[in-house]
Formats: sequence, structure tokens, C-alpha cells
Amino acid sequence: MDDLVRMRFDQAVARVIAALPDRERRLIEHELAVILEDRPSETMLIDLGMDPADPASEELLGLFTGAMRTEASIEESGPPSVIHLFRHGLTEVARDEHGNIREDVLNEEIRITLLHELGHYYGLEEDDLEGLGYG
Repeated sequence: MDDLVRMRFDQAVARVIAALPDRERRLIEHELAVILEDRPSETMLIDLGMDPADPASEELLGLFTGAMRTEASIEESGPPSVIHLFRHGLTEVARDEHGNIREDVLNEEIRITLLHELGHYYGLEEDDLEGLGYG
């Protein structure tokens, strides 16, 4: 991934976060870290039960790690809650038939992925998120 694509992606994430409803935006700004990475690490893929050599691992768009809000405790501090967004997967789904990244599609995919991972923070499972249109 070249630096220009990386920079455009990072700017798109900032715009999408700024345009989120106040509640979700404040949550991201104050309670969750959003980490932008080119691809998931081998450790992440193995933890998800995915084979790092499988081309399907390149399709991962985002990942929530850490404690869900429903499991948070005042007495115990666990790992920080983090939303990981993967530049490669998200830019690939935003490419048109000519290989160009469509900015409108990229913005929408980033928004959906952020909301999907926020859903995991709130304790929602994949089926719940799919039913809400964030599958």
C-alpha cells in the first residue's frame, strides 16, 4: 500500500468519525481507541481461528479487541478496548471495476465497519449486527 492511499484512507476515517452521531463520536473519542493498520497481524488472525496464509484473511475489514462494555468492571482493569480498521480490506471493497478506490464507497464501508465494531463493544454478536444491517 502506498503512502498516498494510506493518507487518503486515514483522512477518510477522520471524516467518518467526525460525521458520526454525537454519542458514537464521543464514545470513540473518550472510551475506545481506533487503530488504523494495513492488515491484521498473524496473531490476530490465529486468535480469530483464521489461517494467515488463507487469502480470505485479506478480506478482514475491522476487529474489536478488549473488554466489552457489558463486561467492564470498576474493580478490574483489563486490556483497553480497541477498534482496529484494516486499510487493505476496506480499500479493496471500495474499488470499482477499473481498480480505482471510490471515495463514497470507502466512506460508507468505514462507517459500517466502525458501527459494527462498536456493536461488539456493546456486546452484540454477529447475528445481531447482521439483523441491524451492519453484518
